[in-house]
Amino acid sequence: MINYIYQLVNPQFISVKYEDTNIDGKVLVRPKYMSICQADQRYYLGNRDLKTLSKKLPMALIHECCGEVLQDKSGTFKQGDRVVLIPNVPGPECEGIYENYRNGSKFLSSGYDGFMCEFVAMHPRQLVAVPDIPYQTATMCELFSVALHAVKRLDLAAHKHRDTIGIWGDGSMAFMIACAVKAKMPKSRIVVVGRNARKLSRFSFVSETYLTYTVPAGLCIDHAFECAGGEGCYDAIRDIIAHIKPQGTIGLLGVSENYVSIDTRNILEKGLTLVGSSRSGRAEFLEAAQLMKTQRIRRRLGTIIHEDEPVKSIEDIHRVFATDLNTPFKTVFEWRL
Repeated sequence: MINYIYQLVNPQFISVKYEDTNIDGKVLVRPKYMSICQADQRYYLGNRDLKTLSKKLPMALIHECCGEVLQDKSGTFKQGDRVVLIPNVPGPECEGIYENYRNGSKFLSSGYDGFMCEFVAMHPRQLVAVPDIPYQTATMCELFSVALHAVKRLDLAAHKHRDTIGIWGDGSMAFMIACAVKAKMPKSRIVVVGRNARKLSRFSFVSETYLTYTVPAGLCIDHAFECAGGEGCYDAIRDIIAHIKPQGTIGLLGVSENYVSIDTRNILEKGLTLVGSSRSGRAEFLEAAQLMKTQRIRRRLGTIIHEDEPVKSIEDIHRVFATDLNTPFKTVFEWRL
């Protein structure tokens, strides 16, 4: 079946590839709504090193997507069902290793075509039904699942004291982590530290927010998440180490293109544990979809969505990526190509 795939060939240059897609044993899904991730922007703008770009491109962008089932001969879904698409394609099973870290796993829109195409043919396990969640909000399921995975990993590694959880960062990932901690550790005091007062104002459901230069010297946290990323990684990790109690656990989620110096002396003296988290698997998607049935969580996630005009042409793709650069959190759009 001939498919139209909108690939990023070079930074800010998109071309259409026509591909005969094998749909045998797959569920046929029409992408309906998409959301732009910072990883998509890095590829689109060319903010990766040339060696990496040469290996990854050409490829279709976007891994945060929900769509409508067109056909499913397996009987798992009905025509018209609303589904979230899981971009992680797990490699061979390995006991004790999460599917998103297995050798041989693939991640769509990172070296493999993402969801900017006419239709997607996927295995039924790569889809999660979300009948009660609006399309716009359903695009948040992938990012929420990543946050839930990070909270799960910290929960398993951390000691039992959870009085105060710190989150460094004020972007979409920090917001999702705050939502996940609020849902999974409801008794914990949540403290968010960021650099942008406008963004911090959206974290109205946490206990306290601070700009980086207003953090009280006496603030003590049991565990923390670093969600700053980029050039902010160093400062965030340094400040977390300064404020965290002995034997605390730090969840690292911020991506930096450069190496980041870490204060190993204080990590050793405090006996800290660092846990890196990236992406998620089917289990977290199912959990995210279940939690998003709650109106309170849907409403909370909806506060960070900016819905742009529908995408009907390649020119519109360039438009939404430009819009996203000036959107404080998430840019969502309807896909009509």
